[in-house]
Amino acid sequence: MKKILVFSPVYNEKNNVLIFINKFISKYKNFDLLIIDDNSPDNTGAIIKLNSLDKKNIKLIQRKQKLGLHTAYKMAFNYAAKNKYDHLISIDFDLQHDLNDIKKIQELLKVYNFVIGSRYMIGGKCELKGFRFLLSYWGNLLIKYSLGMPLNEFTTALRGYDKKTIQFLTRTNLTNTGYSFQLEVVYKIFLSNFKMKETPINFKNRLLGKSKIPYIEPIRYILYLTTCLGKKIFGHSKIH
Repeated sequence: MKKILVFSPVYNEKNNVLIFINKFISKYKNFDLLIIDDNSPDNTGAIIKLNSLDKKNIKLIQRKQKLGLHTAYKMAFNYAAKNKYDHLISIDFDLQHDLNDIKKIQELLKVYNFVIGSRYMIGGKCELKGFRFLLSYWGNLLIKYSLGMPLNEFTTALRGYDKKTIQFLTRTNLTNTGYSFQLEVVYKIFLSNFKMKETPINFKNRLLGKSKIPYIEPIRYILYLTTCLGKKIFGHSKIH
């Protein structure tokens, strides 16, 4: 049997703890869940600990301060490699992703090295409205045609990595911070010729809590995209 780790970073998600954990336990008794909490001031970590004391497949790491999304992902990659997991699947804790899609991604990882949930491929759906939808839709379209990657989605957190990809990411120099880190991960996987696959998902509006995406993130994406495009044009794209 494959050893599967599901990972979710959290910060101020106290309203979603019971819903997320109960759904996960009911659907994935044989999967492990790693939650990394960045010292949420709303006591998210304490609530998770209280509701997972009797659940051996839930591992909570509480950090002493807010260290950023990119460091949480790096910690998850290293944790998965160290504990010899076959697959790592990441998902947001805010319930905008459907937990049923975890199984779909896990099945695809039996064939592909990297799988990403796509809102913008045929069959996918994004329930975001207004400026947030336009920024996400056109941003992903710009990434696709600028960098020539055979995907329609690059920014969602619902994605899966097989053992080879996990080991690659622990050895790769990932320099971006914040949410633009997610694009860097996909691009470096692409440049290394891993087998990639996208699968349609329905991305829902957040019901509880507030979005954590800071206003500076679109600028970080543009800067990183510009850097990658420049390297591509002048023939300097390589993996470190």
